[in-house]
Amino acid sequence: MWTEQAQVIIDDMKKVDEHYQPTHFWQHGAMTLQAELESKGIEQFRSLKGALSFFVPTYLFHGWATQPEKYQRVLEVCQGELDSDKKSYLSTMEFLTGEMHAKSDYRVYKASECEREPFTSQFSESTVGSPLEQFEFEGRKFSRSSLNYLLGLNFLKQELKNVPVKTVLEIGGGFGSLGEILLSDERNETFYMNVDIAPTCLFSTYYLQTNFGKNKIADYQTAKSLSDLSLTNLSNLYQGAVICPWQLPDVKGELDLFINFISFQEMEPEIVANYLGHVARLNCQYVLLRNLREGKQLATDGSHAGVKKPITSEDYDTFLPDYELIATNVTPFGFETIDGFNSELRLYKLKK
Repeated sequence: MWTEQAQVIIDDMKKVDEHYQPTHFWQHGAMTLQAELESKGIEQFRSLKGALSFFVPTYLFHGWATQPEKYQRVLEVCQGELDSDKKSYLSTMEFLTGEMHAKSDYRVYKASECEREPFTSQFSESTVGSPLEQFEFEGRKFSRSSLNYLLGLNFLKQELKNVPVKTVLEIGGGFGSLGEILLSDERNETFYMNVDIAPTCLFSTYYLQTNFGKNKIADYQTAKSLSDLSLTNLSNLYQGAVICPWQLPDVKGELDLFINFISFQEMEPEIVANYLGHVARLNCQYVLLRNLREGKQLATDGSHAGVKKPITSEDYDTFLPDYELIATNVTPFGFETIDGFNSELRLYKLKK
């Protein structure tokens, strides 16, 4: 079923403007994920190599989640050397498995938590998709994806006393973590929309529909059949929707909040500028971004690992002329990589 849906979307995508098609980085990613969807199915996507490589982040060291044989050898050496020192062994395992990093993020989340919209204090991540990595703290489950978003939302609440979240748009929303966080607490009264390419949009559709029900989350085909894609109409019919980029121009209404975490840095500047033009068109009140301050690495020698032209933090100021930058953050809500790159949060407000 899911492979057939993916093919329908891919066929439709071939007919649309290039601004709504996969960029250099994601052309390779989409092909990898499509092949994986066909051969492995969707039920365990959070444990599959392609998903872990492209849109399911982990706390495990870079590459180790997709190279378990290398990881296993290191664990065996540590176990052998530290067998007689239980405390050292446990500390080493906590470091190597990523739990130490996850626990650090969880502490920041708890320390900065405040009980107002968007509410997150009751959130516990589901096991849909059979996650390879998931940690439990104080009886609640979290992954790197959900903690990334939870930290971002706490940063937002720290900067703004009242955050409207009745209509929230995300572009490139991975497997739907943000949607799960917002929709799992009824106090938020949120309508959430994710815009993504195939087949990634199918993973978030599957994830959100499994968690909240097929009748609550509109998919690509449902949205395609509707004559009215206004936010008012969609929010009256559904709690959330997952659509494709070329459907975005048909969306009408006004947004409270737009969020993009990380995926814009994997696109070319003209693509991002086009998307943010729609965000402005929808009179979005606040824009929350997470992006590498220095930009993603350049693709060299035909490599798909980078981009043709990186987007730096200052580029967003140009792409959002109707907005003012009101706050940025790397520590503690973002992340500084071991090799000196800064994953920065940027919060913009619509100018009056």
